[in-house]
Amino acid sequence: MAEPLSDSPASDVAPPASSPPPPSNSVPSSASSTSAASPASSPARPDPLSAPQVASYGGDTNGLICGFWIHPERPTEALPTLAEAQARLEQPDGGYVWLHLNLSHAGAMPWLARHAVLADSFMEAQQAGSRSSRIERDRDQLFAVLNDVTFDFSFDVEDVSTLWMQVSEHLVLSARRSPLRSVDRLRMAVKRGDRPQSTLGLLDHLLRDQADELQRIVRQATERVDDIEDALLAGRRPGTDNDVAQLRRLMVRLQRLLAPEPSALLRMLSHPPAWVTSSDQQQLQQASEEFALVLRDIQALQERIRAVQDETAALVAQENNRTLYLLTMVTVLALPINLVSGLFGMNVGGLPFIDHPHGFVVVVGLIVVLTVLVTALLVWAIRKPSR
Repeated sequence: MAEPLSDSPASDVAPPASSPPPPSNSVPSSASSTSAASPASSPARPDPLSAPQVASYGGDTNGLICGFWIHPERPTEALPTLAEAQARLEQPDGGYVWLHLNLSHAGAMPWLARHAVLADSFMEAQQAGSRSSRIERDRDQLFAVLNDVTFDFSFDVEDVSTLWMQVSEHLVLSARRSPLRSVDRLRMAVKRGDRPQSTLGLLDHLLRDQADELQRIVRQATERVDDIEDALLAGRRPGTDNDVAQLRRLMVRLQRLLAPEPSALLRMLSHPPAWVTSSDQQQLQQASEEFALVLRDIQALQERIRAVQDETAALVAQENNRTLYLLTMVTVLALPINLVSGLFGMNVGGLPFIDHPHGFVVVVGLIVVLTVLVTALLVWAIRKPSR
């Protein structure tokens, strides 16, 4: 038996299979399908109405990360292999199937090309590597490109990856190359027993999870900016300039990649496929508006970071001016000793005080007098009121 689903947060990363996976090109018999879908007997098993019975995870040879058959009123069934998913798609029984695949797996794209009826936009986006976030209609299906932060997000500008989705009446097909946080949150919610009413309701759930995850990132970034501003108000130089610049680049990248194209979404909501209900349209519109509010928070945070950068630059310039001023004063005060030592250091005849018994004392006294005179002139020039 394949390894069961893990409850750890990093479970979007498929572990290596400990035993040979079942073949994916054969449809199992009704008896085996019933056996795979039924929950394993145990003394303290959870209520089947509250959570699906997950059988395996990441053990399919075609790159399937997770699969579920979701019904609004019946227990959710886990689909550990694509063969079982194909069998369930033939008889959806009023529900729909969600398949999440890993495109880094060598068998994912060949299986999609053989068995899945992919929209033209899906294949074009894969070939062109399109990363522009959008939700658009492709004949009787919906095609979505969503950018999300990776699972090991560490406030780096490269910690953003893409999720491609195809949504129809009875199938939600999602594919990614790197583990994503929002998708893992959605998978855990379905595992806990959440049952979106339709395929578009699943997409709406994913958008809300993405907005929640983005809001959490904005909150953490805001706390960093607060610490930097407090340090500036206290007269301290906060950290390094690279930290502030990196934070601003991250916010700009998140806003650019995660903001969906409003025109494509508007066209889709104006002329949706026939299977899209009015309630699904309203939910998707509301999720888009909530996402726009988070993007506004990102824009406001960018303005704060820009102000912090300007204040930091002014502080650095002030420190540089103070340092240059100090060096200039030292250079001017050292001018008499350099001038006198240069004159008396010339190896020529006729230099005064060469044979004088107190010549050294005289020269040192001359240097002191000149230094005091230069210092007095500097003090007078500094204190002189500007006209």
